[in-house]
Amino acid sequence: MTAITLKSKVLRMTDAEFEAFCLEQRDLKIERNSNGDILIMTPTYSDTGRYNIEILRQLANWNVEMSQGQVFDSSTGFTLPNNAVRSPDASWIAQSRWDALSEKQQKSFAPIAPDFVVELKSATDHLPTLQEKMHEWIGNGVKLGWLIDVESQNVEIYQADGSSQKILDFDQNLSGSPVLPGFVLELPRLKL
Repeated sequence: MTAITLKSKVLRMTDAEFEAFCLEQRDLKIERNSNGDILIMTPTYSDTGRYNIEILRQLANWNVEMSQGQVFDSSTGFTLPNNAVRSPDASWIAQSRWDALSEKQQKSFAPIAPDFVVELKSATDHLPTLQEKMHEWIGNGVKLGWLIDVESQNVEIYQADGSSQKILDFDQNLSGSPVLPGFVLELPRLKL
């Protein structure tokens, strides 16, 4: 998603003000970076939405079978340790970590970095911005992240240790182990 940064003293908000702003602007996808800048995200194109739901379907099906955590969609915001509020296209949190949050925290922009995130590059996205966001996810505690570019048919895999690798073949499956034991994303289904 393309981000528009609005830099204004008026838009520098406390956590409570940011939450109220998001509630007032329900039709917008809004994030906040670690500097406090408000980011308004453009809607994705229809094909990206279709790819995203396929990724979520596969992740949710695995999660139902394994019952080890919670799956979240692209409209879910998380408050990261660096104070950014970010929304990945898909994410998963181990049940024990989710249960450690209070009910109030779970019903807000939960103060937790997911264990696993997916960012799906849309035609409107700028790749370096998404790569920066992936580094931010990992730097804030995400154990595994995938940056998927369906158009170029490649995936960048980001690991908790800071390493990354690129897969240039959508004719294979992508394993989420060991973070997501037994989860395999069927990349060929994203080419359909």
